[in-house]
Amino acid sequence: MAKNSVIVESPAKAKNLVIVESPAKARTMSKYLGSNYSVKASMGHVRDLPAGKLGVEVEDNFDPHYVIMADKKKIVKELKEASKNATAVYLATDSDREGEAISWHLVNAANLKDQQIHRVTFHEITKEAIQDAFNNPRDIDIKMVNAQQARRILDRLVGYRLSPLLWKKVRPNLSAGRVQSVALRIIIDRETEIQKFVTNEYWTISVNLLKDTETVDSGTPFKATLNSIKGQKETLKINNEQEANLIKTDLTEATYQVVKIVTKESHNKPAPPFITSTLQQDASRKLRFSSRRTMQIAQQLYEGLSVGTEGEVGLITYMRTDSTNMASSALKEAKSYIISEFGKQYAPTLPRVYAKKVKGAQEAHEAIRPTSIKKDPDSIRSYLTSDQYRLYQLIWKRTLASQMTDAISDVTTIEIEASHNNSKNRYIFSTKGTVLKFPGFRILYIEGKDDSQQSDNESPKLPPLVKEANLTCLKLVADQRFTQPPNRYTEAGLIKILEEQGIGRPSTYAPIISTIQDRNYVEKTKGHFTPTKLGTIVCNLLTTHFPEVMSIDFTAGMEKDLDRIAQGEEEWVPMLRKFYEPFDKAVEKAIEEAERIPRSTFDEETDEICDKCESKMVIKTGRFGKFLACSAFPECRNAKPIKTGVECPECKGDLVERRQKGKRGKIFYGCSNYPSCNFALNQKPLTTPCPDCGGLLSAYSSGQAKCTKCEFKGRLPEPETLEVAV
Repeated sequence: MAKNSVIVESPAKAKNLVIVESPAKARTMSKYLGSNYSVKASMGHVRDLPAGKLGVEVEDNFDPHYVIMADKKKIVKELKEASKNATAVYLATDSDREGEAISWHLVNAANLKDQQIHRVTFHEITKEAIQDAFNNPRDIDIKMVNAQQARRILDRLVGYRLSPLLWKKVRPNLSAGRVQSVALRIIIDRETEIQKFVTNEYWTISVNLLKDTETVDSGTPFKATLNSIKGQKETLKINNEQEANLIKTDLTEATYQVVKIVTKESHNKPAPPFITSTLQQDASRKLRFSSRRTMQIAQQLYEGLSVGTEGEVGLITYMRTDSTNMASSALKEAKSYIISEFGKQYAPTLPRVYAKKVKGAQEAHEAIRPTSIKKDPDSIRSYLTSDQYRLYQLIWKRTLASQMTDAISDVTTIEIEASHNNSKNRYIFSTKGTVLKFPGFRILYIEGKDDSQQSDNESPKLPPLVKEANLTCLKLVADQRFTQPPNRYTEAGLIKILEEQGIGRPSTYAPIISTIQDRNYVEKTKGHFTPTKLGTIVCNLLTTHFPEVMSIDFTAGMEKDLDRIAQGEEEWVPMLRKFYEPFDKAVEKAIEEAERIPRSTFDEETDEICDKCESKMVIKTGRFGKFLACSAFPECRNAKPIKTGVECPECKGDLVERRQKGKRGKIFYGCSNYPSCNFALNQKPLTTPCPDCGGLLSAYSSGQAKCTKCEFKGRLPEPETLEVAV
């Protein structure tokens, strides 16, 4: 066997060959299959369209010219040799469209057509699931393959036609993608909405109250907010300070009395088990994981990890899915665990069944869940990395909570009337209190919220009140407020809108978000996406000349077309032709009519002066990220890295922002005196010194800092804005 072979074998003299995508998956499956099987890894796709040319014969029914990828030729050769002596070949790649396409490509790349080929699929890597899959093999589903081919060819056609246009009209080395460009538009549309938002002033009036029979020291003060004036149908609006002061004057020496009390029992149902999009959203909100990081860790949990004496074990079901279904065996196991650990009152009589979240979904057929609820996170913690443990714990808790009883609360709404003899107005204040009667699923798990959906779990404590009870005013407050624009998208919020609009599918959310960041079309600041000047220019150009390609509805419609192809309801070649013919004409028209964008348009101005010609320096973006350059270019070619304003702790030079080489090179911070000084760090350096030792602090997560010299880690006493480099 070659030194760098990725083959994982069961004992020698195997009669059957099994091909999977990764060595980790191969190791886990080898444990279950026995000596009659040899399990080998293809390391993902082995064939693709060629790099450097279109690779699609548009005039010949979009015939694709696939080639074996350069770094996979050795692997394909090994697989081809291994198949010669095999009685049968089992293709055990993932159960979605991409996995189906990988199996199809393997057959063609390794010339397996004459072999006895079996396709096996499963949604969890457990002994029972593997045995069931191998007892029920099937043929490759060519409909799923065609849907994946159509997606790949669509993306190649769009990329190969639009990217040269961007090179000619904007700048070299840019690229455009079919789905990524629409995601960029969603972010830019939100930014436009924010910029156009007109802030309006308004005022609120609230009062702190106490029962007449209580004192401040021993009673329960509570707050109520002015809602309306008795007898007026329209909603009360207080537009300015003058109007607020008039009401405050009217309320001077007013008496307050309870006029209405309504208590209702509220049932709060648990969230469904995770699908791909909701896993990425909750991991973003709760763990601060990017979608890419979430999927990488989920892949590890799915393919199998070494867990003590058990060896390699698949810990979760397949992580690319849009189904909320759970297997009956998993439902029974969850109910048994809930009764055992929490009590019968926490387990509903019948299993919870959730409606399918995505209409027409054709991916895997189960939600993301642990392969065994009995493997609670703490029992296997010592075998997992910190990130693996945190994500597994999130999945485990969400799965178990989804099969628990409702949380039950009493929600009490109280109306209070304020008036006094010298005023004809009767002012109605209201307050609401929630008392949790039974925690149900909330004993284990509470779903995260977006910025625009802040949790209302925290509710003020109200004293026991009765109708006509008299209240004492402790304080009357008028607050000036302003209407706020919508929030910029977080990663969780963007995934949510992509799913709601039907843009992309479970396997594409993470690549979409990674791509628009890698291309420097958007930046993540304080966890929110902001379009760059370059991204805005590219989006505007594409939207002007390719309104259909950049249309949310059109892109969502194409996803439905791909679904229909996967179901055998539509042919893939006519679908491509219907798209390409008008698209090709639009490209030719744009080449002739679109104006070239001056490069200075997307330069960012600074106050720094060029030390060679005294012109202003501007921030430009190159292949390796942002840098400072002279605005007098090309007459002056002065350029340098961007300073952070922080001294190098080793040589007192400037720490500057740099980017690793490569398409997806990460930002890091190094000394400007390199190579004589090699100091560097991955987290953004902060100007505030360490409160314990005075050393250099860096931002390592939202609002958190750690010292590079001592063990300090946490929030700063007077925190500066902490932004983690993307």
